[in-house]
Amino acid sequence: MDTISYDASSEKFNSKNYPADPTGKMQKFAIMKTFCLCLLMVVVTFCMGLAVVTLSPKLKAIKERGHMEAVEDIQHISNLPQSKYKYLNHMQKSKRFVLQGGVVQWARYRADPTHYDTQNERAFGESIHANGARMTASTLEIKPNGCRVPHWHFNANEHGYLIKGKVWIGILDSAPFSVTSYNVSAGQVVFLPRATLHWMKCVGRENCLFILFFTTSDELVTRDVDDVFYATPKDIAARSLKPKGGISFINTFKQPKENQAVNLPPNLNELVRKASYTRSRIFQVSKYFFNMRATKRYRYPGGIIQWARYTKRKTGLPLVERIFAKSLNEHEDTLTLATMRIFRRGMRQPHYHFNAHTMGYVLRGCARVGVDRNATEFTMNSGDVFFVPRGVQHYIMNVGQGELTMVIAFSTHDELQTLDMNVYFQNTPDFILAQLFLKKQDEFHKIPTFRRDQDINLP
Repeated sequence: MDTISYDASSEKFNSKNYPADPTGKMQKFAIMKTFCLCLLMVVVTFCMGLAVVTLSPKLKAIKERGHMEAVEDIQHISNLPQSKYKYLNHMQKSKRFVLQGGVVQWARYRADPTHYDTQNERAFGESIHANGARMTASTLEIKPNGCRVPHWHFNANEHGYLIKGKVWIGILDSAPFSVTSYNVSAGQVVFLPRATLHWMKCVGRENCLFILFFTTSDELVTRDVDDVFYATPKDIAARSLKPKGGISFINTFKQPKENQAVNLPPNLNELVRKASYTRSRIFQVSKYFFNMRATKRYRYPGGIIQWARYTKRKTGLPLVERIFAKSLNEHEDTLTLATMRIFRRGMRQPHYHFNAHTMGYVLRGCARVGVDRNATEFTMNSGDVFFVPRGVQHYIMNVGQGELTMVIAFSTHDELQTLDMNVYFQNTPDFILAQLFLKKQDEFHKIPTFRRDQDINLP
């Protein structure tokens, strides 16, 4: 390969193939070429540096935006309610409506989606609404001497189970008008028909606590007597009540700023000189009150159920129970109530109801619930509410260390109709089961027939 060398002392190029360059043209060309290459490299480097400086914040912003969008997507997904919240409401953790005389909490449907506090509550509310369950749940806690003031509900019957305390309840019957009043103690049930004026006053030394069920899956519409009074023109109120002093007397009423739904004024002793808690005759009371705690206990291997319900069976029932059952059946959209105790390791076996939706409140204990729709399973604890639509199979298993106790409402005023898993297995021909489950017919002889009902069973 031919080589070119440069002799600095002679300032001449020498080559085997190139003649001498006495004028230095080649030398100048080489220097110019080197200068241009260096200049090009400087320009390229400058441009690259400028691009990095200019684009880096944008690239960083794009990267960060992409990261944030990914985070937002993850957060959006995590905020979406799980399928279990169609059936589960943590009511004990929901918003507490704190009033003078007590506290109210809800598991309900809201027509305006922005009125829900969480997406999980919205999933539950929209589930009971979509299924037409006609059931809304609430807890009502009343302080001693506190009063749930006289009111009525436009669009729902009210069923209540008193968890603790002692409450004096009054009901203004429809024409011929008369007041039925009674002292209710823990374990007793109340039934308050739609549009019937009623009130509740805590008359014991401890707080009273109700679990209430209302027969609507729309928004509950309620009117308190004081709200109606203050909304009435004063001259109309004066002409209606005809008090001494006329409209001047009506003008002495000043509407409080605070909601009086559960009322307990600080100067109550000054306002009330004498209170009389009358009790109506038991046969009149029995249309609205029922001592479920004292009724028959239906015992199973794994637990006990007691009922406040309508039944077609007339013989063998106490008169007060027949009166209450008749009252339930004569009103539209009333509920069947039950208390269910499941012993440790016990299970309310898989079953479904032909003619009722189910809504329940956990008084104490811990349960695992399975709903066959989408194979949903979840855990519930004290203060939780659960809902299962009509015809959907479900089970409830006690997974706590003690007894599981619940109050359960069923959306029927007729006799509740239920089918358990062991019953439909025992009453389906074994050759049909063999064809269905692809097992030999004799295999189904392993499933025993029980002499004792297994509604709540033990392992």
